[in-house]
Amino acid sequence: MIENLDPTMVDWARAQFALTAMYHWIFVPLTLGLTWFIAYCHTISYRTGNEEWKRLTRFWMRLFAVNFAVGVATGIILEFEFGTNWSNYSWMVGDIFGAPLAIEGLFAFFLESTFFAVMFFGWDRVSRRFHLVSTWMVALGSNLSAVWILVANAWMQHPAGQEFNPDTARFEMNSFRDIVFSPVAVAKFTHTASSSMVLSAFFVISVSSWYLLKGRHRTMARRSIVLASVFCLLSSLFVIFTGDQSAYAVAQKQPMKLAACEGLLRGQTGADLIAIGVVKDDHDIRDDKQVTRLNIGIPELLSYLANRNFKSFVPGVRDMVYGNPEQNLLGAKQKMVKGRTALAALAAYRSDRQAGDEAGAAAARDTLRANQDYIGYGYLEKPEDAVPPIALSFYSFHFMVILGTLFPVVSVLFLLVAWRNTFEKHRGLLRVGTILLIPGMIAHWLGWIVAEVGRQPWAIQDLLPVNVAATRLSSGSVRATFFLFLFLFTVLLIAEVGIMLKQISIGPEEG
Repeated sequence: MIENLDPTMVDWARAQFALTAMYHWIFVPLTLGLTWFIAYCHTISYRTGNEEWKRLTRFWMRLFAVNFAVGVATGIILEFEFGTNWSNYSWMVGDIFGAPLAIEGLFAFFLESTFFAVMFFGWDRVSRRFHLVSTWMVALGSNLSAVWILVANAWMQHPAGQEFNPDTARFEMNSFRDIVFSPVAVAKFTHTASSSMVLSAFFVISVSSWYLLKGRHRTMARRSIVLASVFCLLSSLFVIFTGDQSAYAVAQKQPMKLAACEGLLRGQTGADLIAIGVVKDDHDIRDDKQVTRLNIGIPELLSYLANRNFKSFVPGVRDMVYGNPEQNLLGAKQKMVKGRTALAALAAYRSDRQAGDEAGAAAARDTLRANQDYIGYGYLEKPEDAVPPIALSFYSFHFMVILGTLFPVVSVLFLLVAWRNTFEKHRGLLRVGTILLIPGMIAHWLGWIVAEVGRQPWAIQDLLPVNVAATRLSSGSVRATFFLFLFLFTVLLIAEVGIMLKQISIGPEEG
């Protein structure tokens, strides 16, 4: 049995992991989406033999290469932090969590990096067909990397395909298929991949809009905007669909997260979806008062999103903290009793095994198995600890949705202007285009915050709290490395942006 750790150290470890992940997430979605854009441009160049398309492909490939290199550096540090700051987590679930990460490193990343060298340096050194194939293989490898990383993350959101081994006090895999094809994993990858294509399209539009405002590389910029706008429109519509699937998966597997994102304190039948609202500063879930105010909602839509039934019941925060017998819902209060029973049974099992009492060990094992699904609740001090930060979850979710609904509109506007070839008359739209990357990146960050903050206090949903998963370190050492990483990542980001701006200023090769 692992004792709770120093809360100050845990907070610094969480802050360090969040810092690394958010810096890493600057580069990852751009890498995922830009590979498909480059591969498509390369295909047009291959089929037409048009030198303008070849120059266009090489230009975006240069920008991709800069982003790819820095993304790899931050990603490696992120994986090492599991061993340094989260060793209890690595010990208890490493057999499961490590498998998809190992596949990502040995297969997907190897595929991506191998063909990246051919793609970037192989111009006029390999056949045109093989060079085109290498570009598509980089796109495939990049997204396969994302598949396995998101499978690992989805398992943290919805643990499946595992069993608890009382002899080692570890969770062990018993179904690789259940882990890979978890509904949370499928929804998470499709939503992330499609939103990454939107972000990469915004990046292309931003750079191309700047060229048109400066009167440079007009042909390349117009072609890039048209292609990127089509990518953005199709991808953003798919993002709406995958976002709905993600919300449904969250409602079924993580109802507390959904309740926090909607500020739903009391469960409702035919629950409204809050479109606009404000979280009260003094909200307390122990008081039977609504968490939000000034609400503008869409009638019964939350019930449909959660259960595909407009009249269904959607549990609120209080239902999942204190229970709801009418809806046959166990609350955190009841689950804590089961969790502590599981932990006591685990201690008894190991003690009886050591003493040679096989009958007692068998009885303790049966008790453990009956309650092991709630073992993480045994570490909570009070039921309210099972509630994630409501205000941060609520605002992150709603601002993400607002931005996501605007993205198709933006792509349609650029397509209309491109269709009429009237960019010179719409310089205001071009100015907006130069900063599109910023709201796109903010939407991605907000999505990550919803996924991770909404899962709190769990490192593994219901099985392992964050304050148990961390390594026993001094808070000072973790705090020191936090600021060290902050400095290093900032330097990397400044260098990356500087190189990007330099390459954009140079522009594509002139024919």
